[in-house]
Amino acid sequence: MRNPLQEQLLKAGLVKKDKVAKVAREQAKARQGKAPAPDAADQVDVRRLQAERAERDRALAAERNAEARAKEIRAQVRQIIETTRVKREGDIAYRFNDGDKIASIFVSEWLRNQLASGALVIARAGDGYELIPRLPADKIHARATDMIVLDHGRKEGDPLPASDDDDDYYKQFVVPDDLIW
Repeated sequence: MRNPLQEQLLKAGLVKKDKVAKVAREQAKARQGKAPAPDAADQVDVRRLQAERAERDRALAAERNAEARAKEIRAQVRQIIETTRVKREGDIAYRFNDGDKIASIFVSEWLRNQLASGALVIARAGDGYELIPRLPADKIHARATDMIVLDHGRKEGDPLPASDDDDDYYKQFVVPDDLIW
């Protein structure tokens, strides 16, 4: 199908039939999307933009992963505190520093002695504070050191004690000698 102008020019004898066919083929190719290849400068710009976009996407993904990991750690710490907290009872005000403010909780004489010896630790739980035993406090300290408010059993810079509980537990499972990986 030619357009009416081409038909008129062909009838008037101003153009030849093969010239009209060639122009029609070129127009068809242009409609099909077979455009000429972009020059090298455009390709370099496109590659550079793609690389910048990929780098930005990687940075955003890393940031989202870090936020998700921090949220997961906070949830783990919150769960450890809720499951291992010691019931507070008593009428002795035990005062301690929480950053730049002085806070206090009411404890009994026995709980005060446990706090002083380092067997119990005070951890931040939401807006309040909870008493937790030493082993869960070490797990919390490994995940988020800012959640432990008072710990008389640990000095600054002390390494965490090695957990041999897991090793003792897994010793009961014997691995056969002929096991091949």
